[in-house]
Amino acid sequence: MLKALLLGAALLLTAPLAYCQATFSALNRQAMGAYSAKNYAESGKLFDQAFKDKAGKPTSTDYYNAACSWALAGDKDKAFRYLDRATGAGWDNVAHVKQDTDLTSLRTDKRWPVMLAKLDATVAKAEAKLNQPLKKELQEIYATDQGVRGKIDSVQRNFGQKSPQWDALMSEMRAIDERNTKRVTEIIDQYGWPGKALVGRMGSLTAFLVIQHADLAVQEKYFDVLKQAAARGDIAPGNFALLQDRVLLRRGKSQIYGSQVVGNPSTGKPEFAPIEDEAHVDERRAAVGLGPLAEYAKNFGFEYTPKK
Repeated sequence: MLKALLLGAALLLTAPLAYCQATFSALNRQAMGAYSAKNYAESGKLFDQAFKDKAGKPTSTDYYNAACSWALAGDKDKAFRYLDRATGAGWDNVAHVKQDTDLTSLRTDKRWPVMLAKLDATVAKAEAKLNQPLKKELQEIYATDQGVRGKIDSVQRNFGQKSPQWDALMSEMRAIDERNTKRVTEIIDQYGWPGKALVGRMGSLTAFLVIQHADLAVQEKYFDVLKQAAARGDIAPGNFALLQDRVLLRRGKSQIYGSQVVGNPSTGKPEFAPIEDEAHVDERRAAVGLGPLAEYAKNFGFEYTPKK
């Protein structure tokens, strides 16, 4: 799973469209919520329903997430069907497909190597003009960045955050982040922001993830570079919003979009870090393609009541 903007007679045409788009978005969020609650079959059914909305605009990520839900629910046919639709819609994160544990049940199926071959061929054709050595290097960086973070849940669940195993994982993560940050900043210094035209969507996303996981000094140094990349469409507005929030919090200020969750000092339970003008946060989130904060909170296991 991967955890993603519309006047007399014209109004009569656009009003139903806006309603359907809202319906698609709502169903998509409900599907993600059901996935987070481990109700995988329900999640898959909600994705099915969302995709029937002809006015909706599902992305390759939406189709991929539906495949994950159905794979976990045990319906391999639907899982492979949605993986195929994801490929057709432009899914290009081959590395994630190969390591995503949501898809474990599919890997012994005879359709798995066929699906991978089609995905590889589709991506290769679409990205023939890219800087292939640099793209491959960023794929490897992505695998290390996400691979170590993929261990967090199991280590926390099995050993807790006060265990030697947790300390070892955090040490490993810091070492990986330091190494990746050094290389990605070298790439930025040489090429400017590694955008989609240079390294593809996933290569550009990988560079963003590394900066997002870097220390404040690095984030501040390259902030304007990322801002310009977001303006060009090389970084999704919602992703750049996450970086803005993280930088603000590290400077001791309130976040803008409510993307950052912290542990309550007294209870240890998750809650949102302070949010500027919290009553209007959902409006700001919608402007950059992010869903309501109440839905976002469910991903972290807590309830949130919007401020009035």
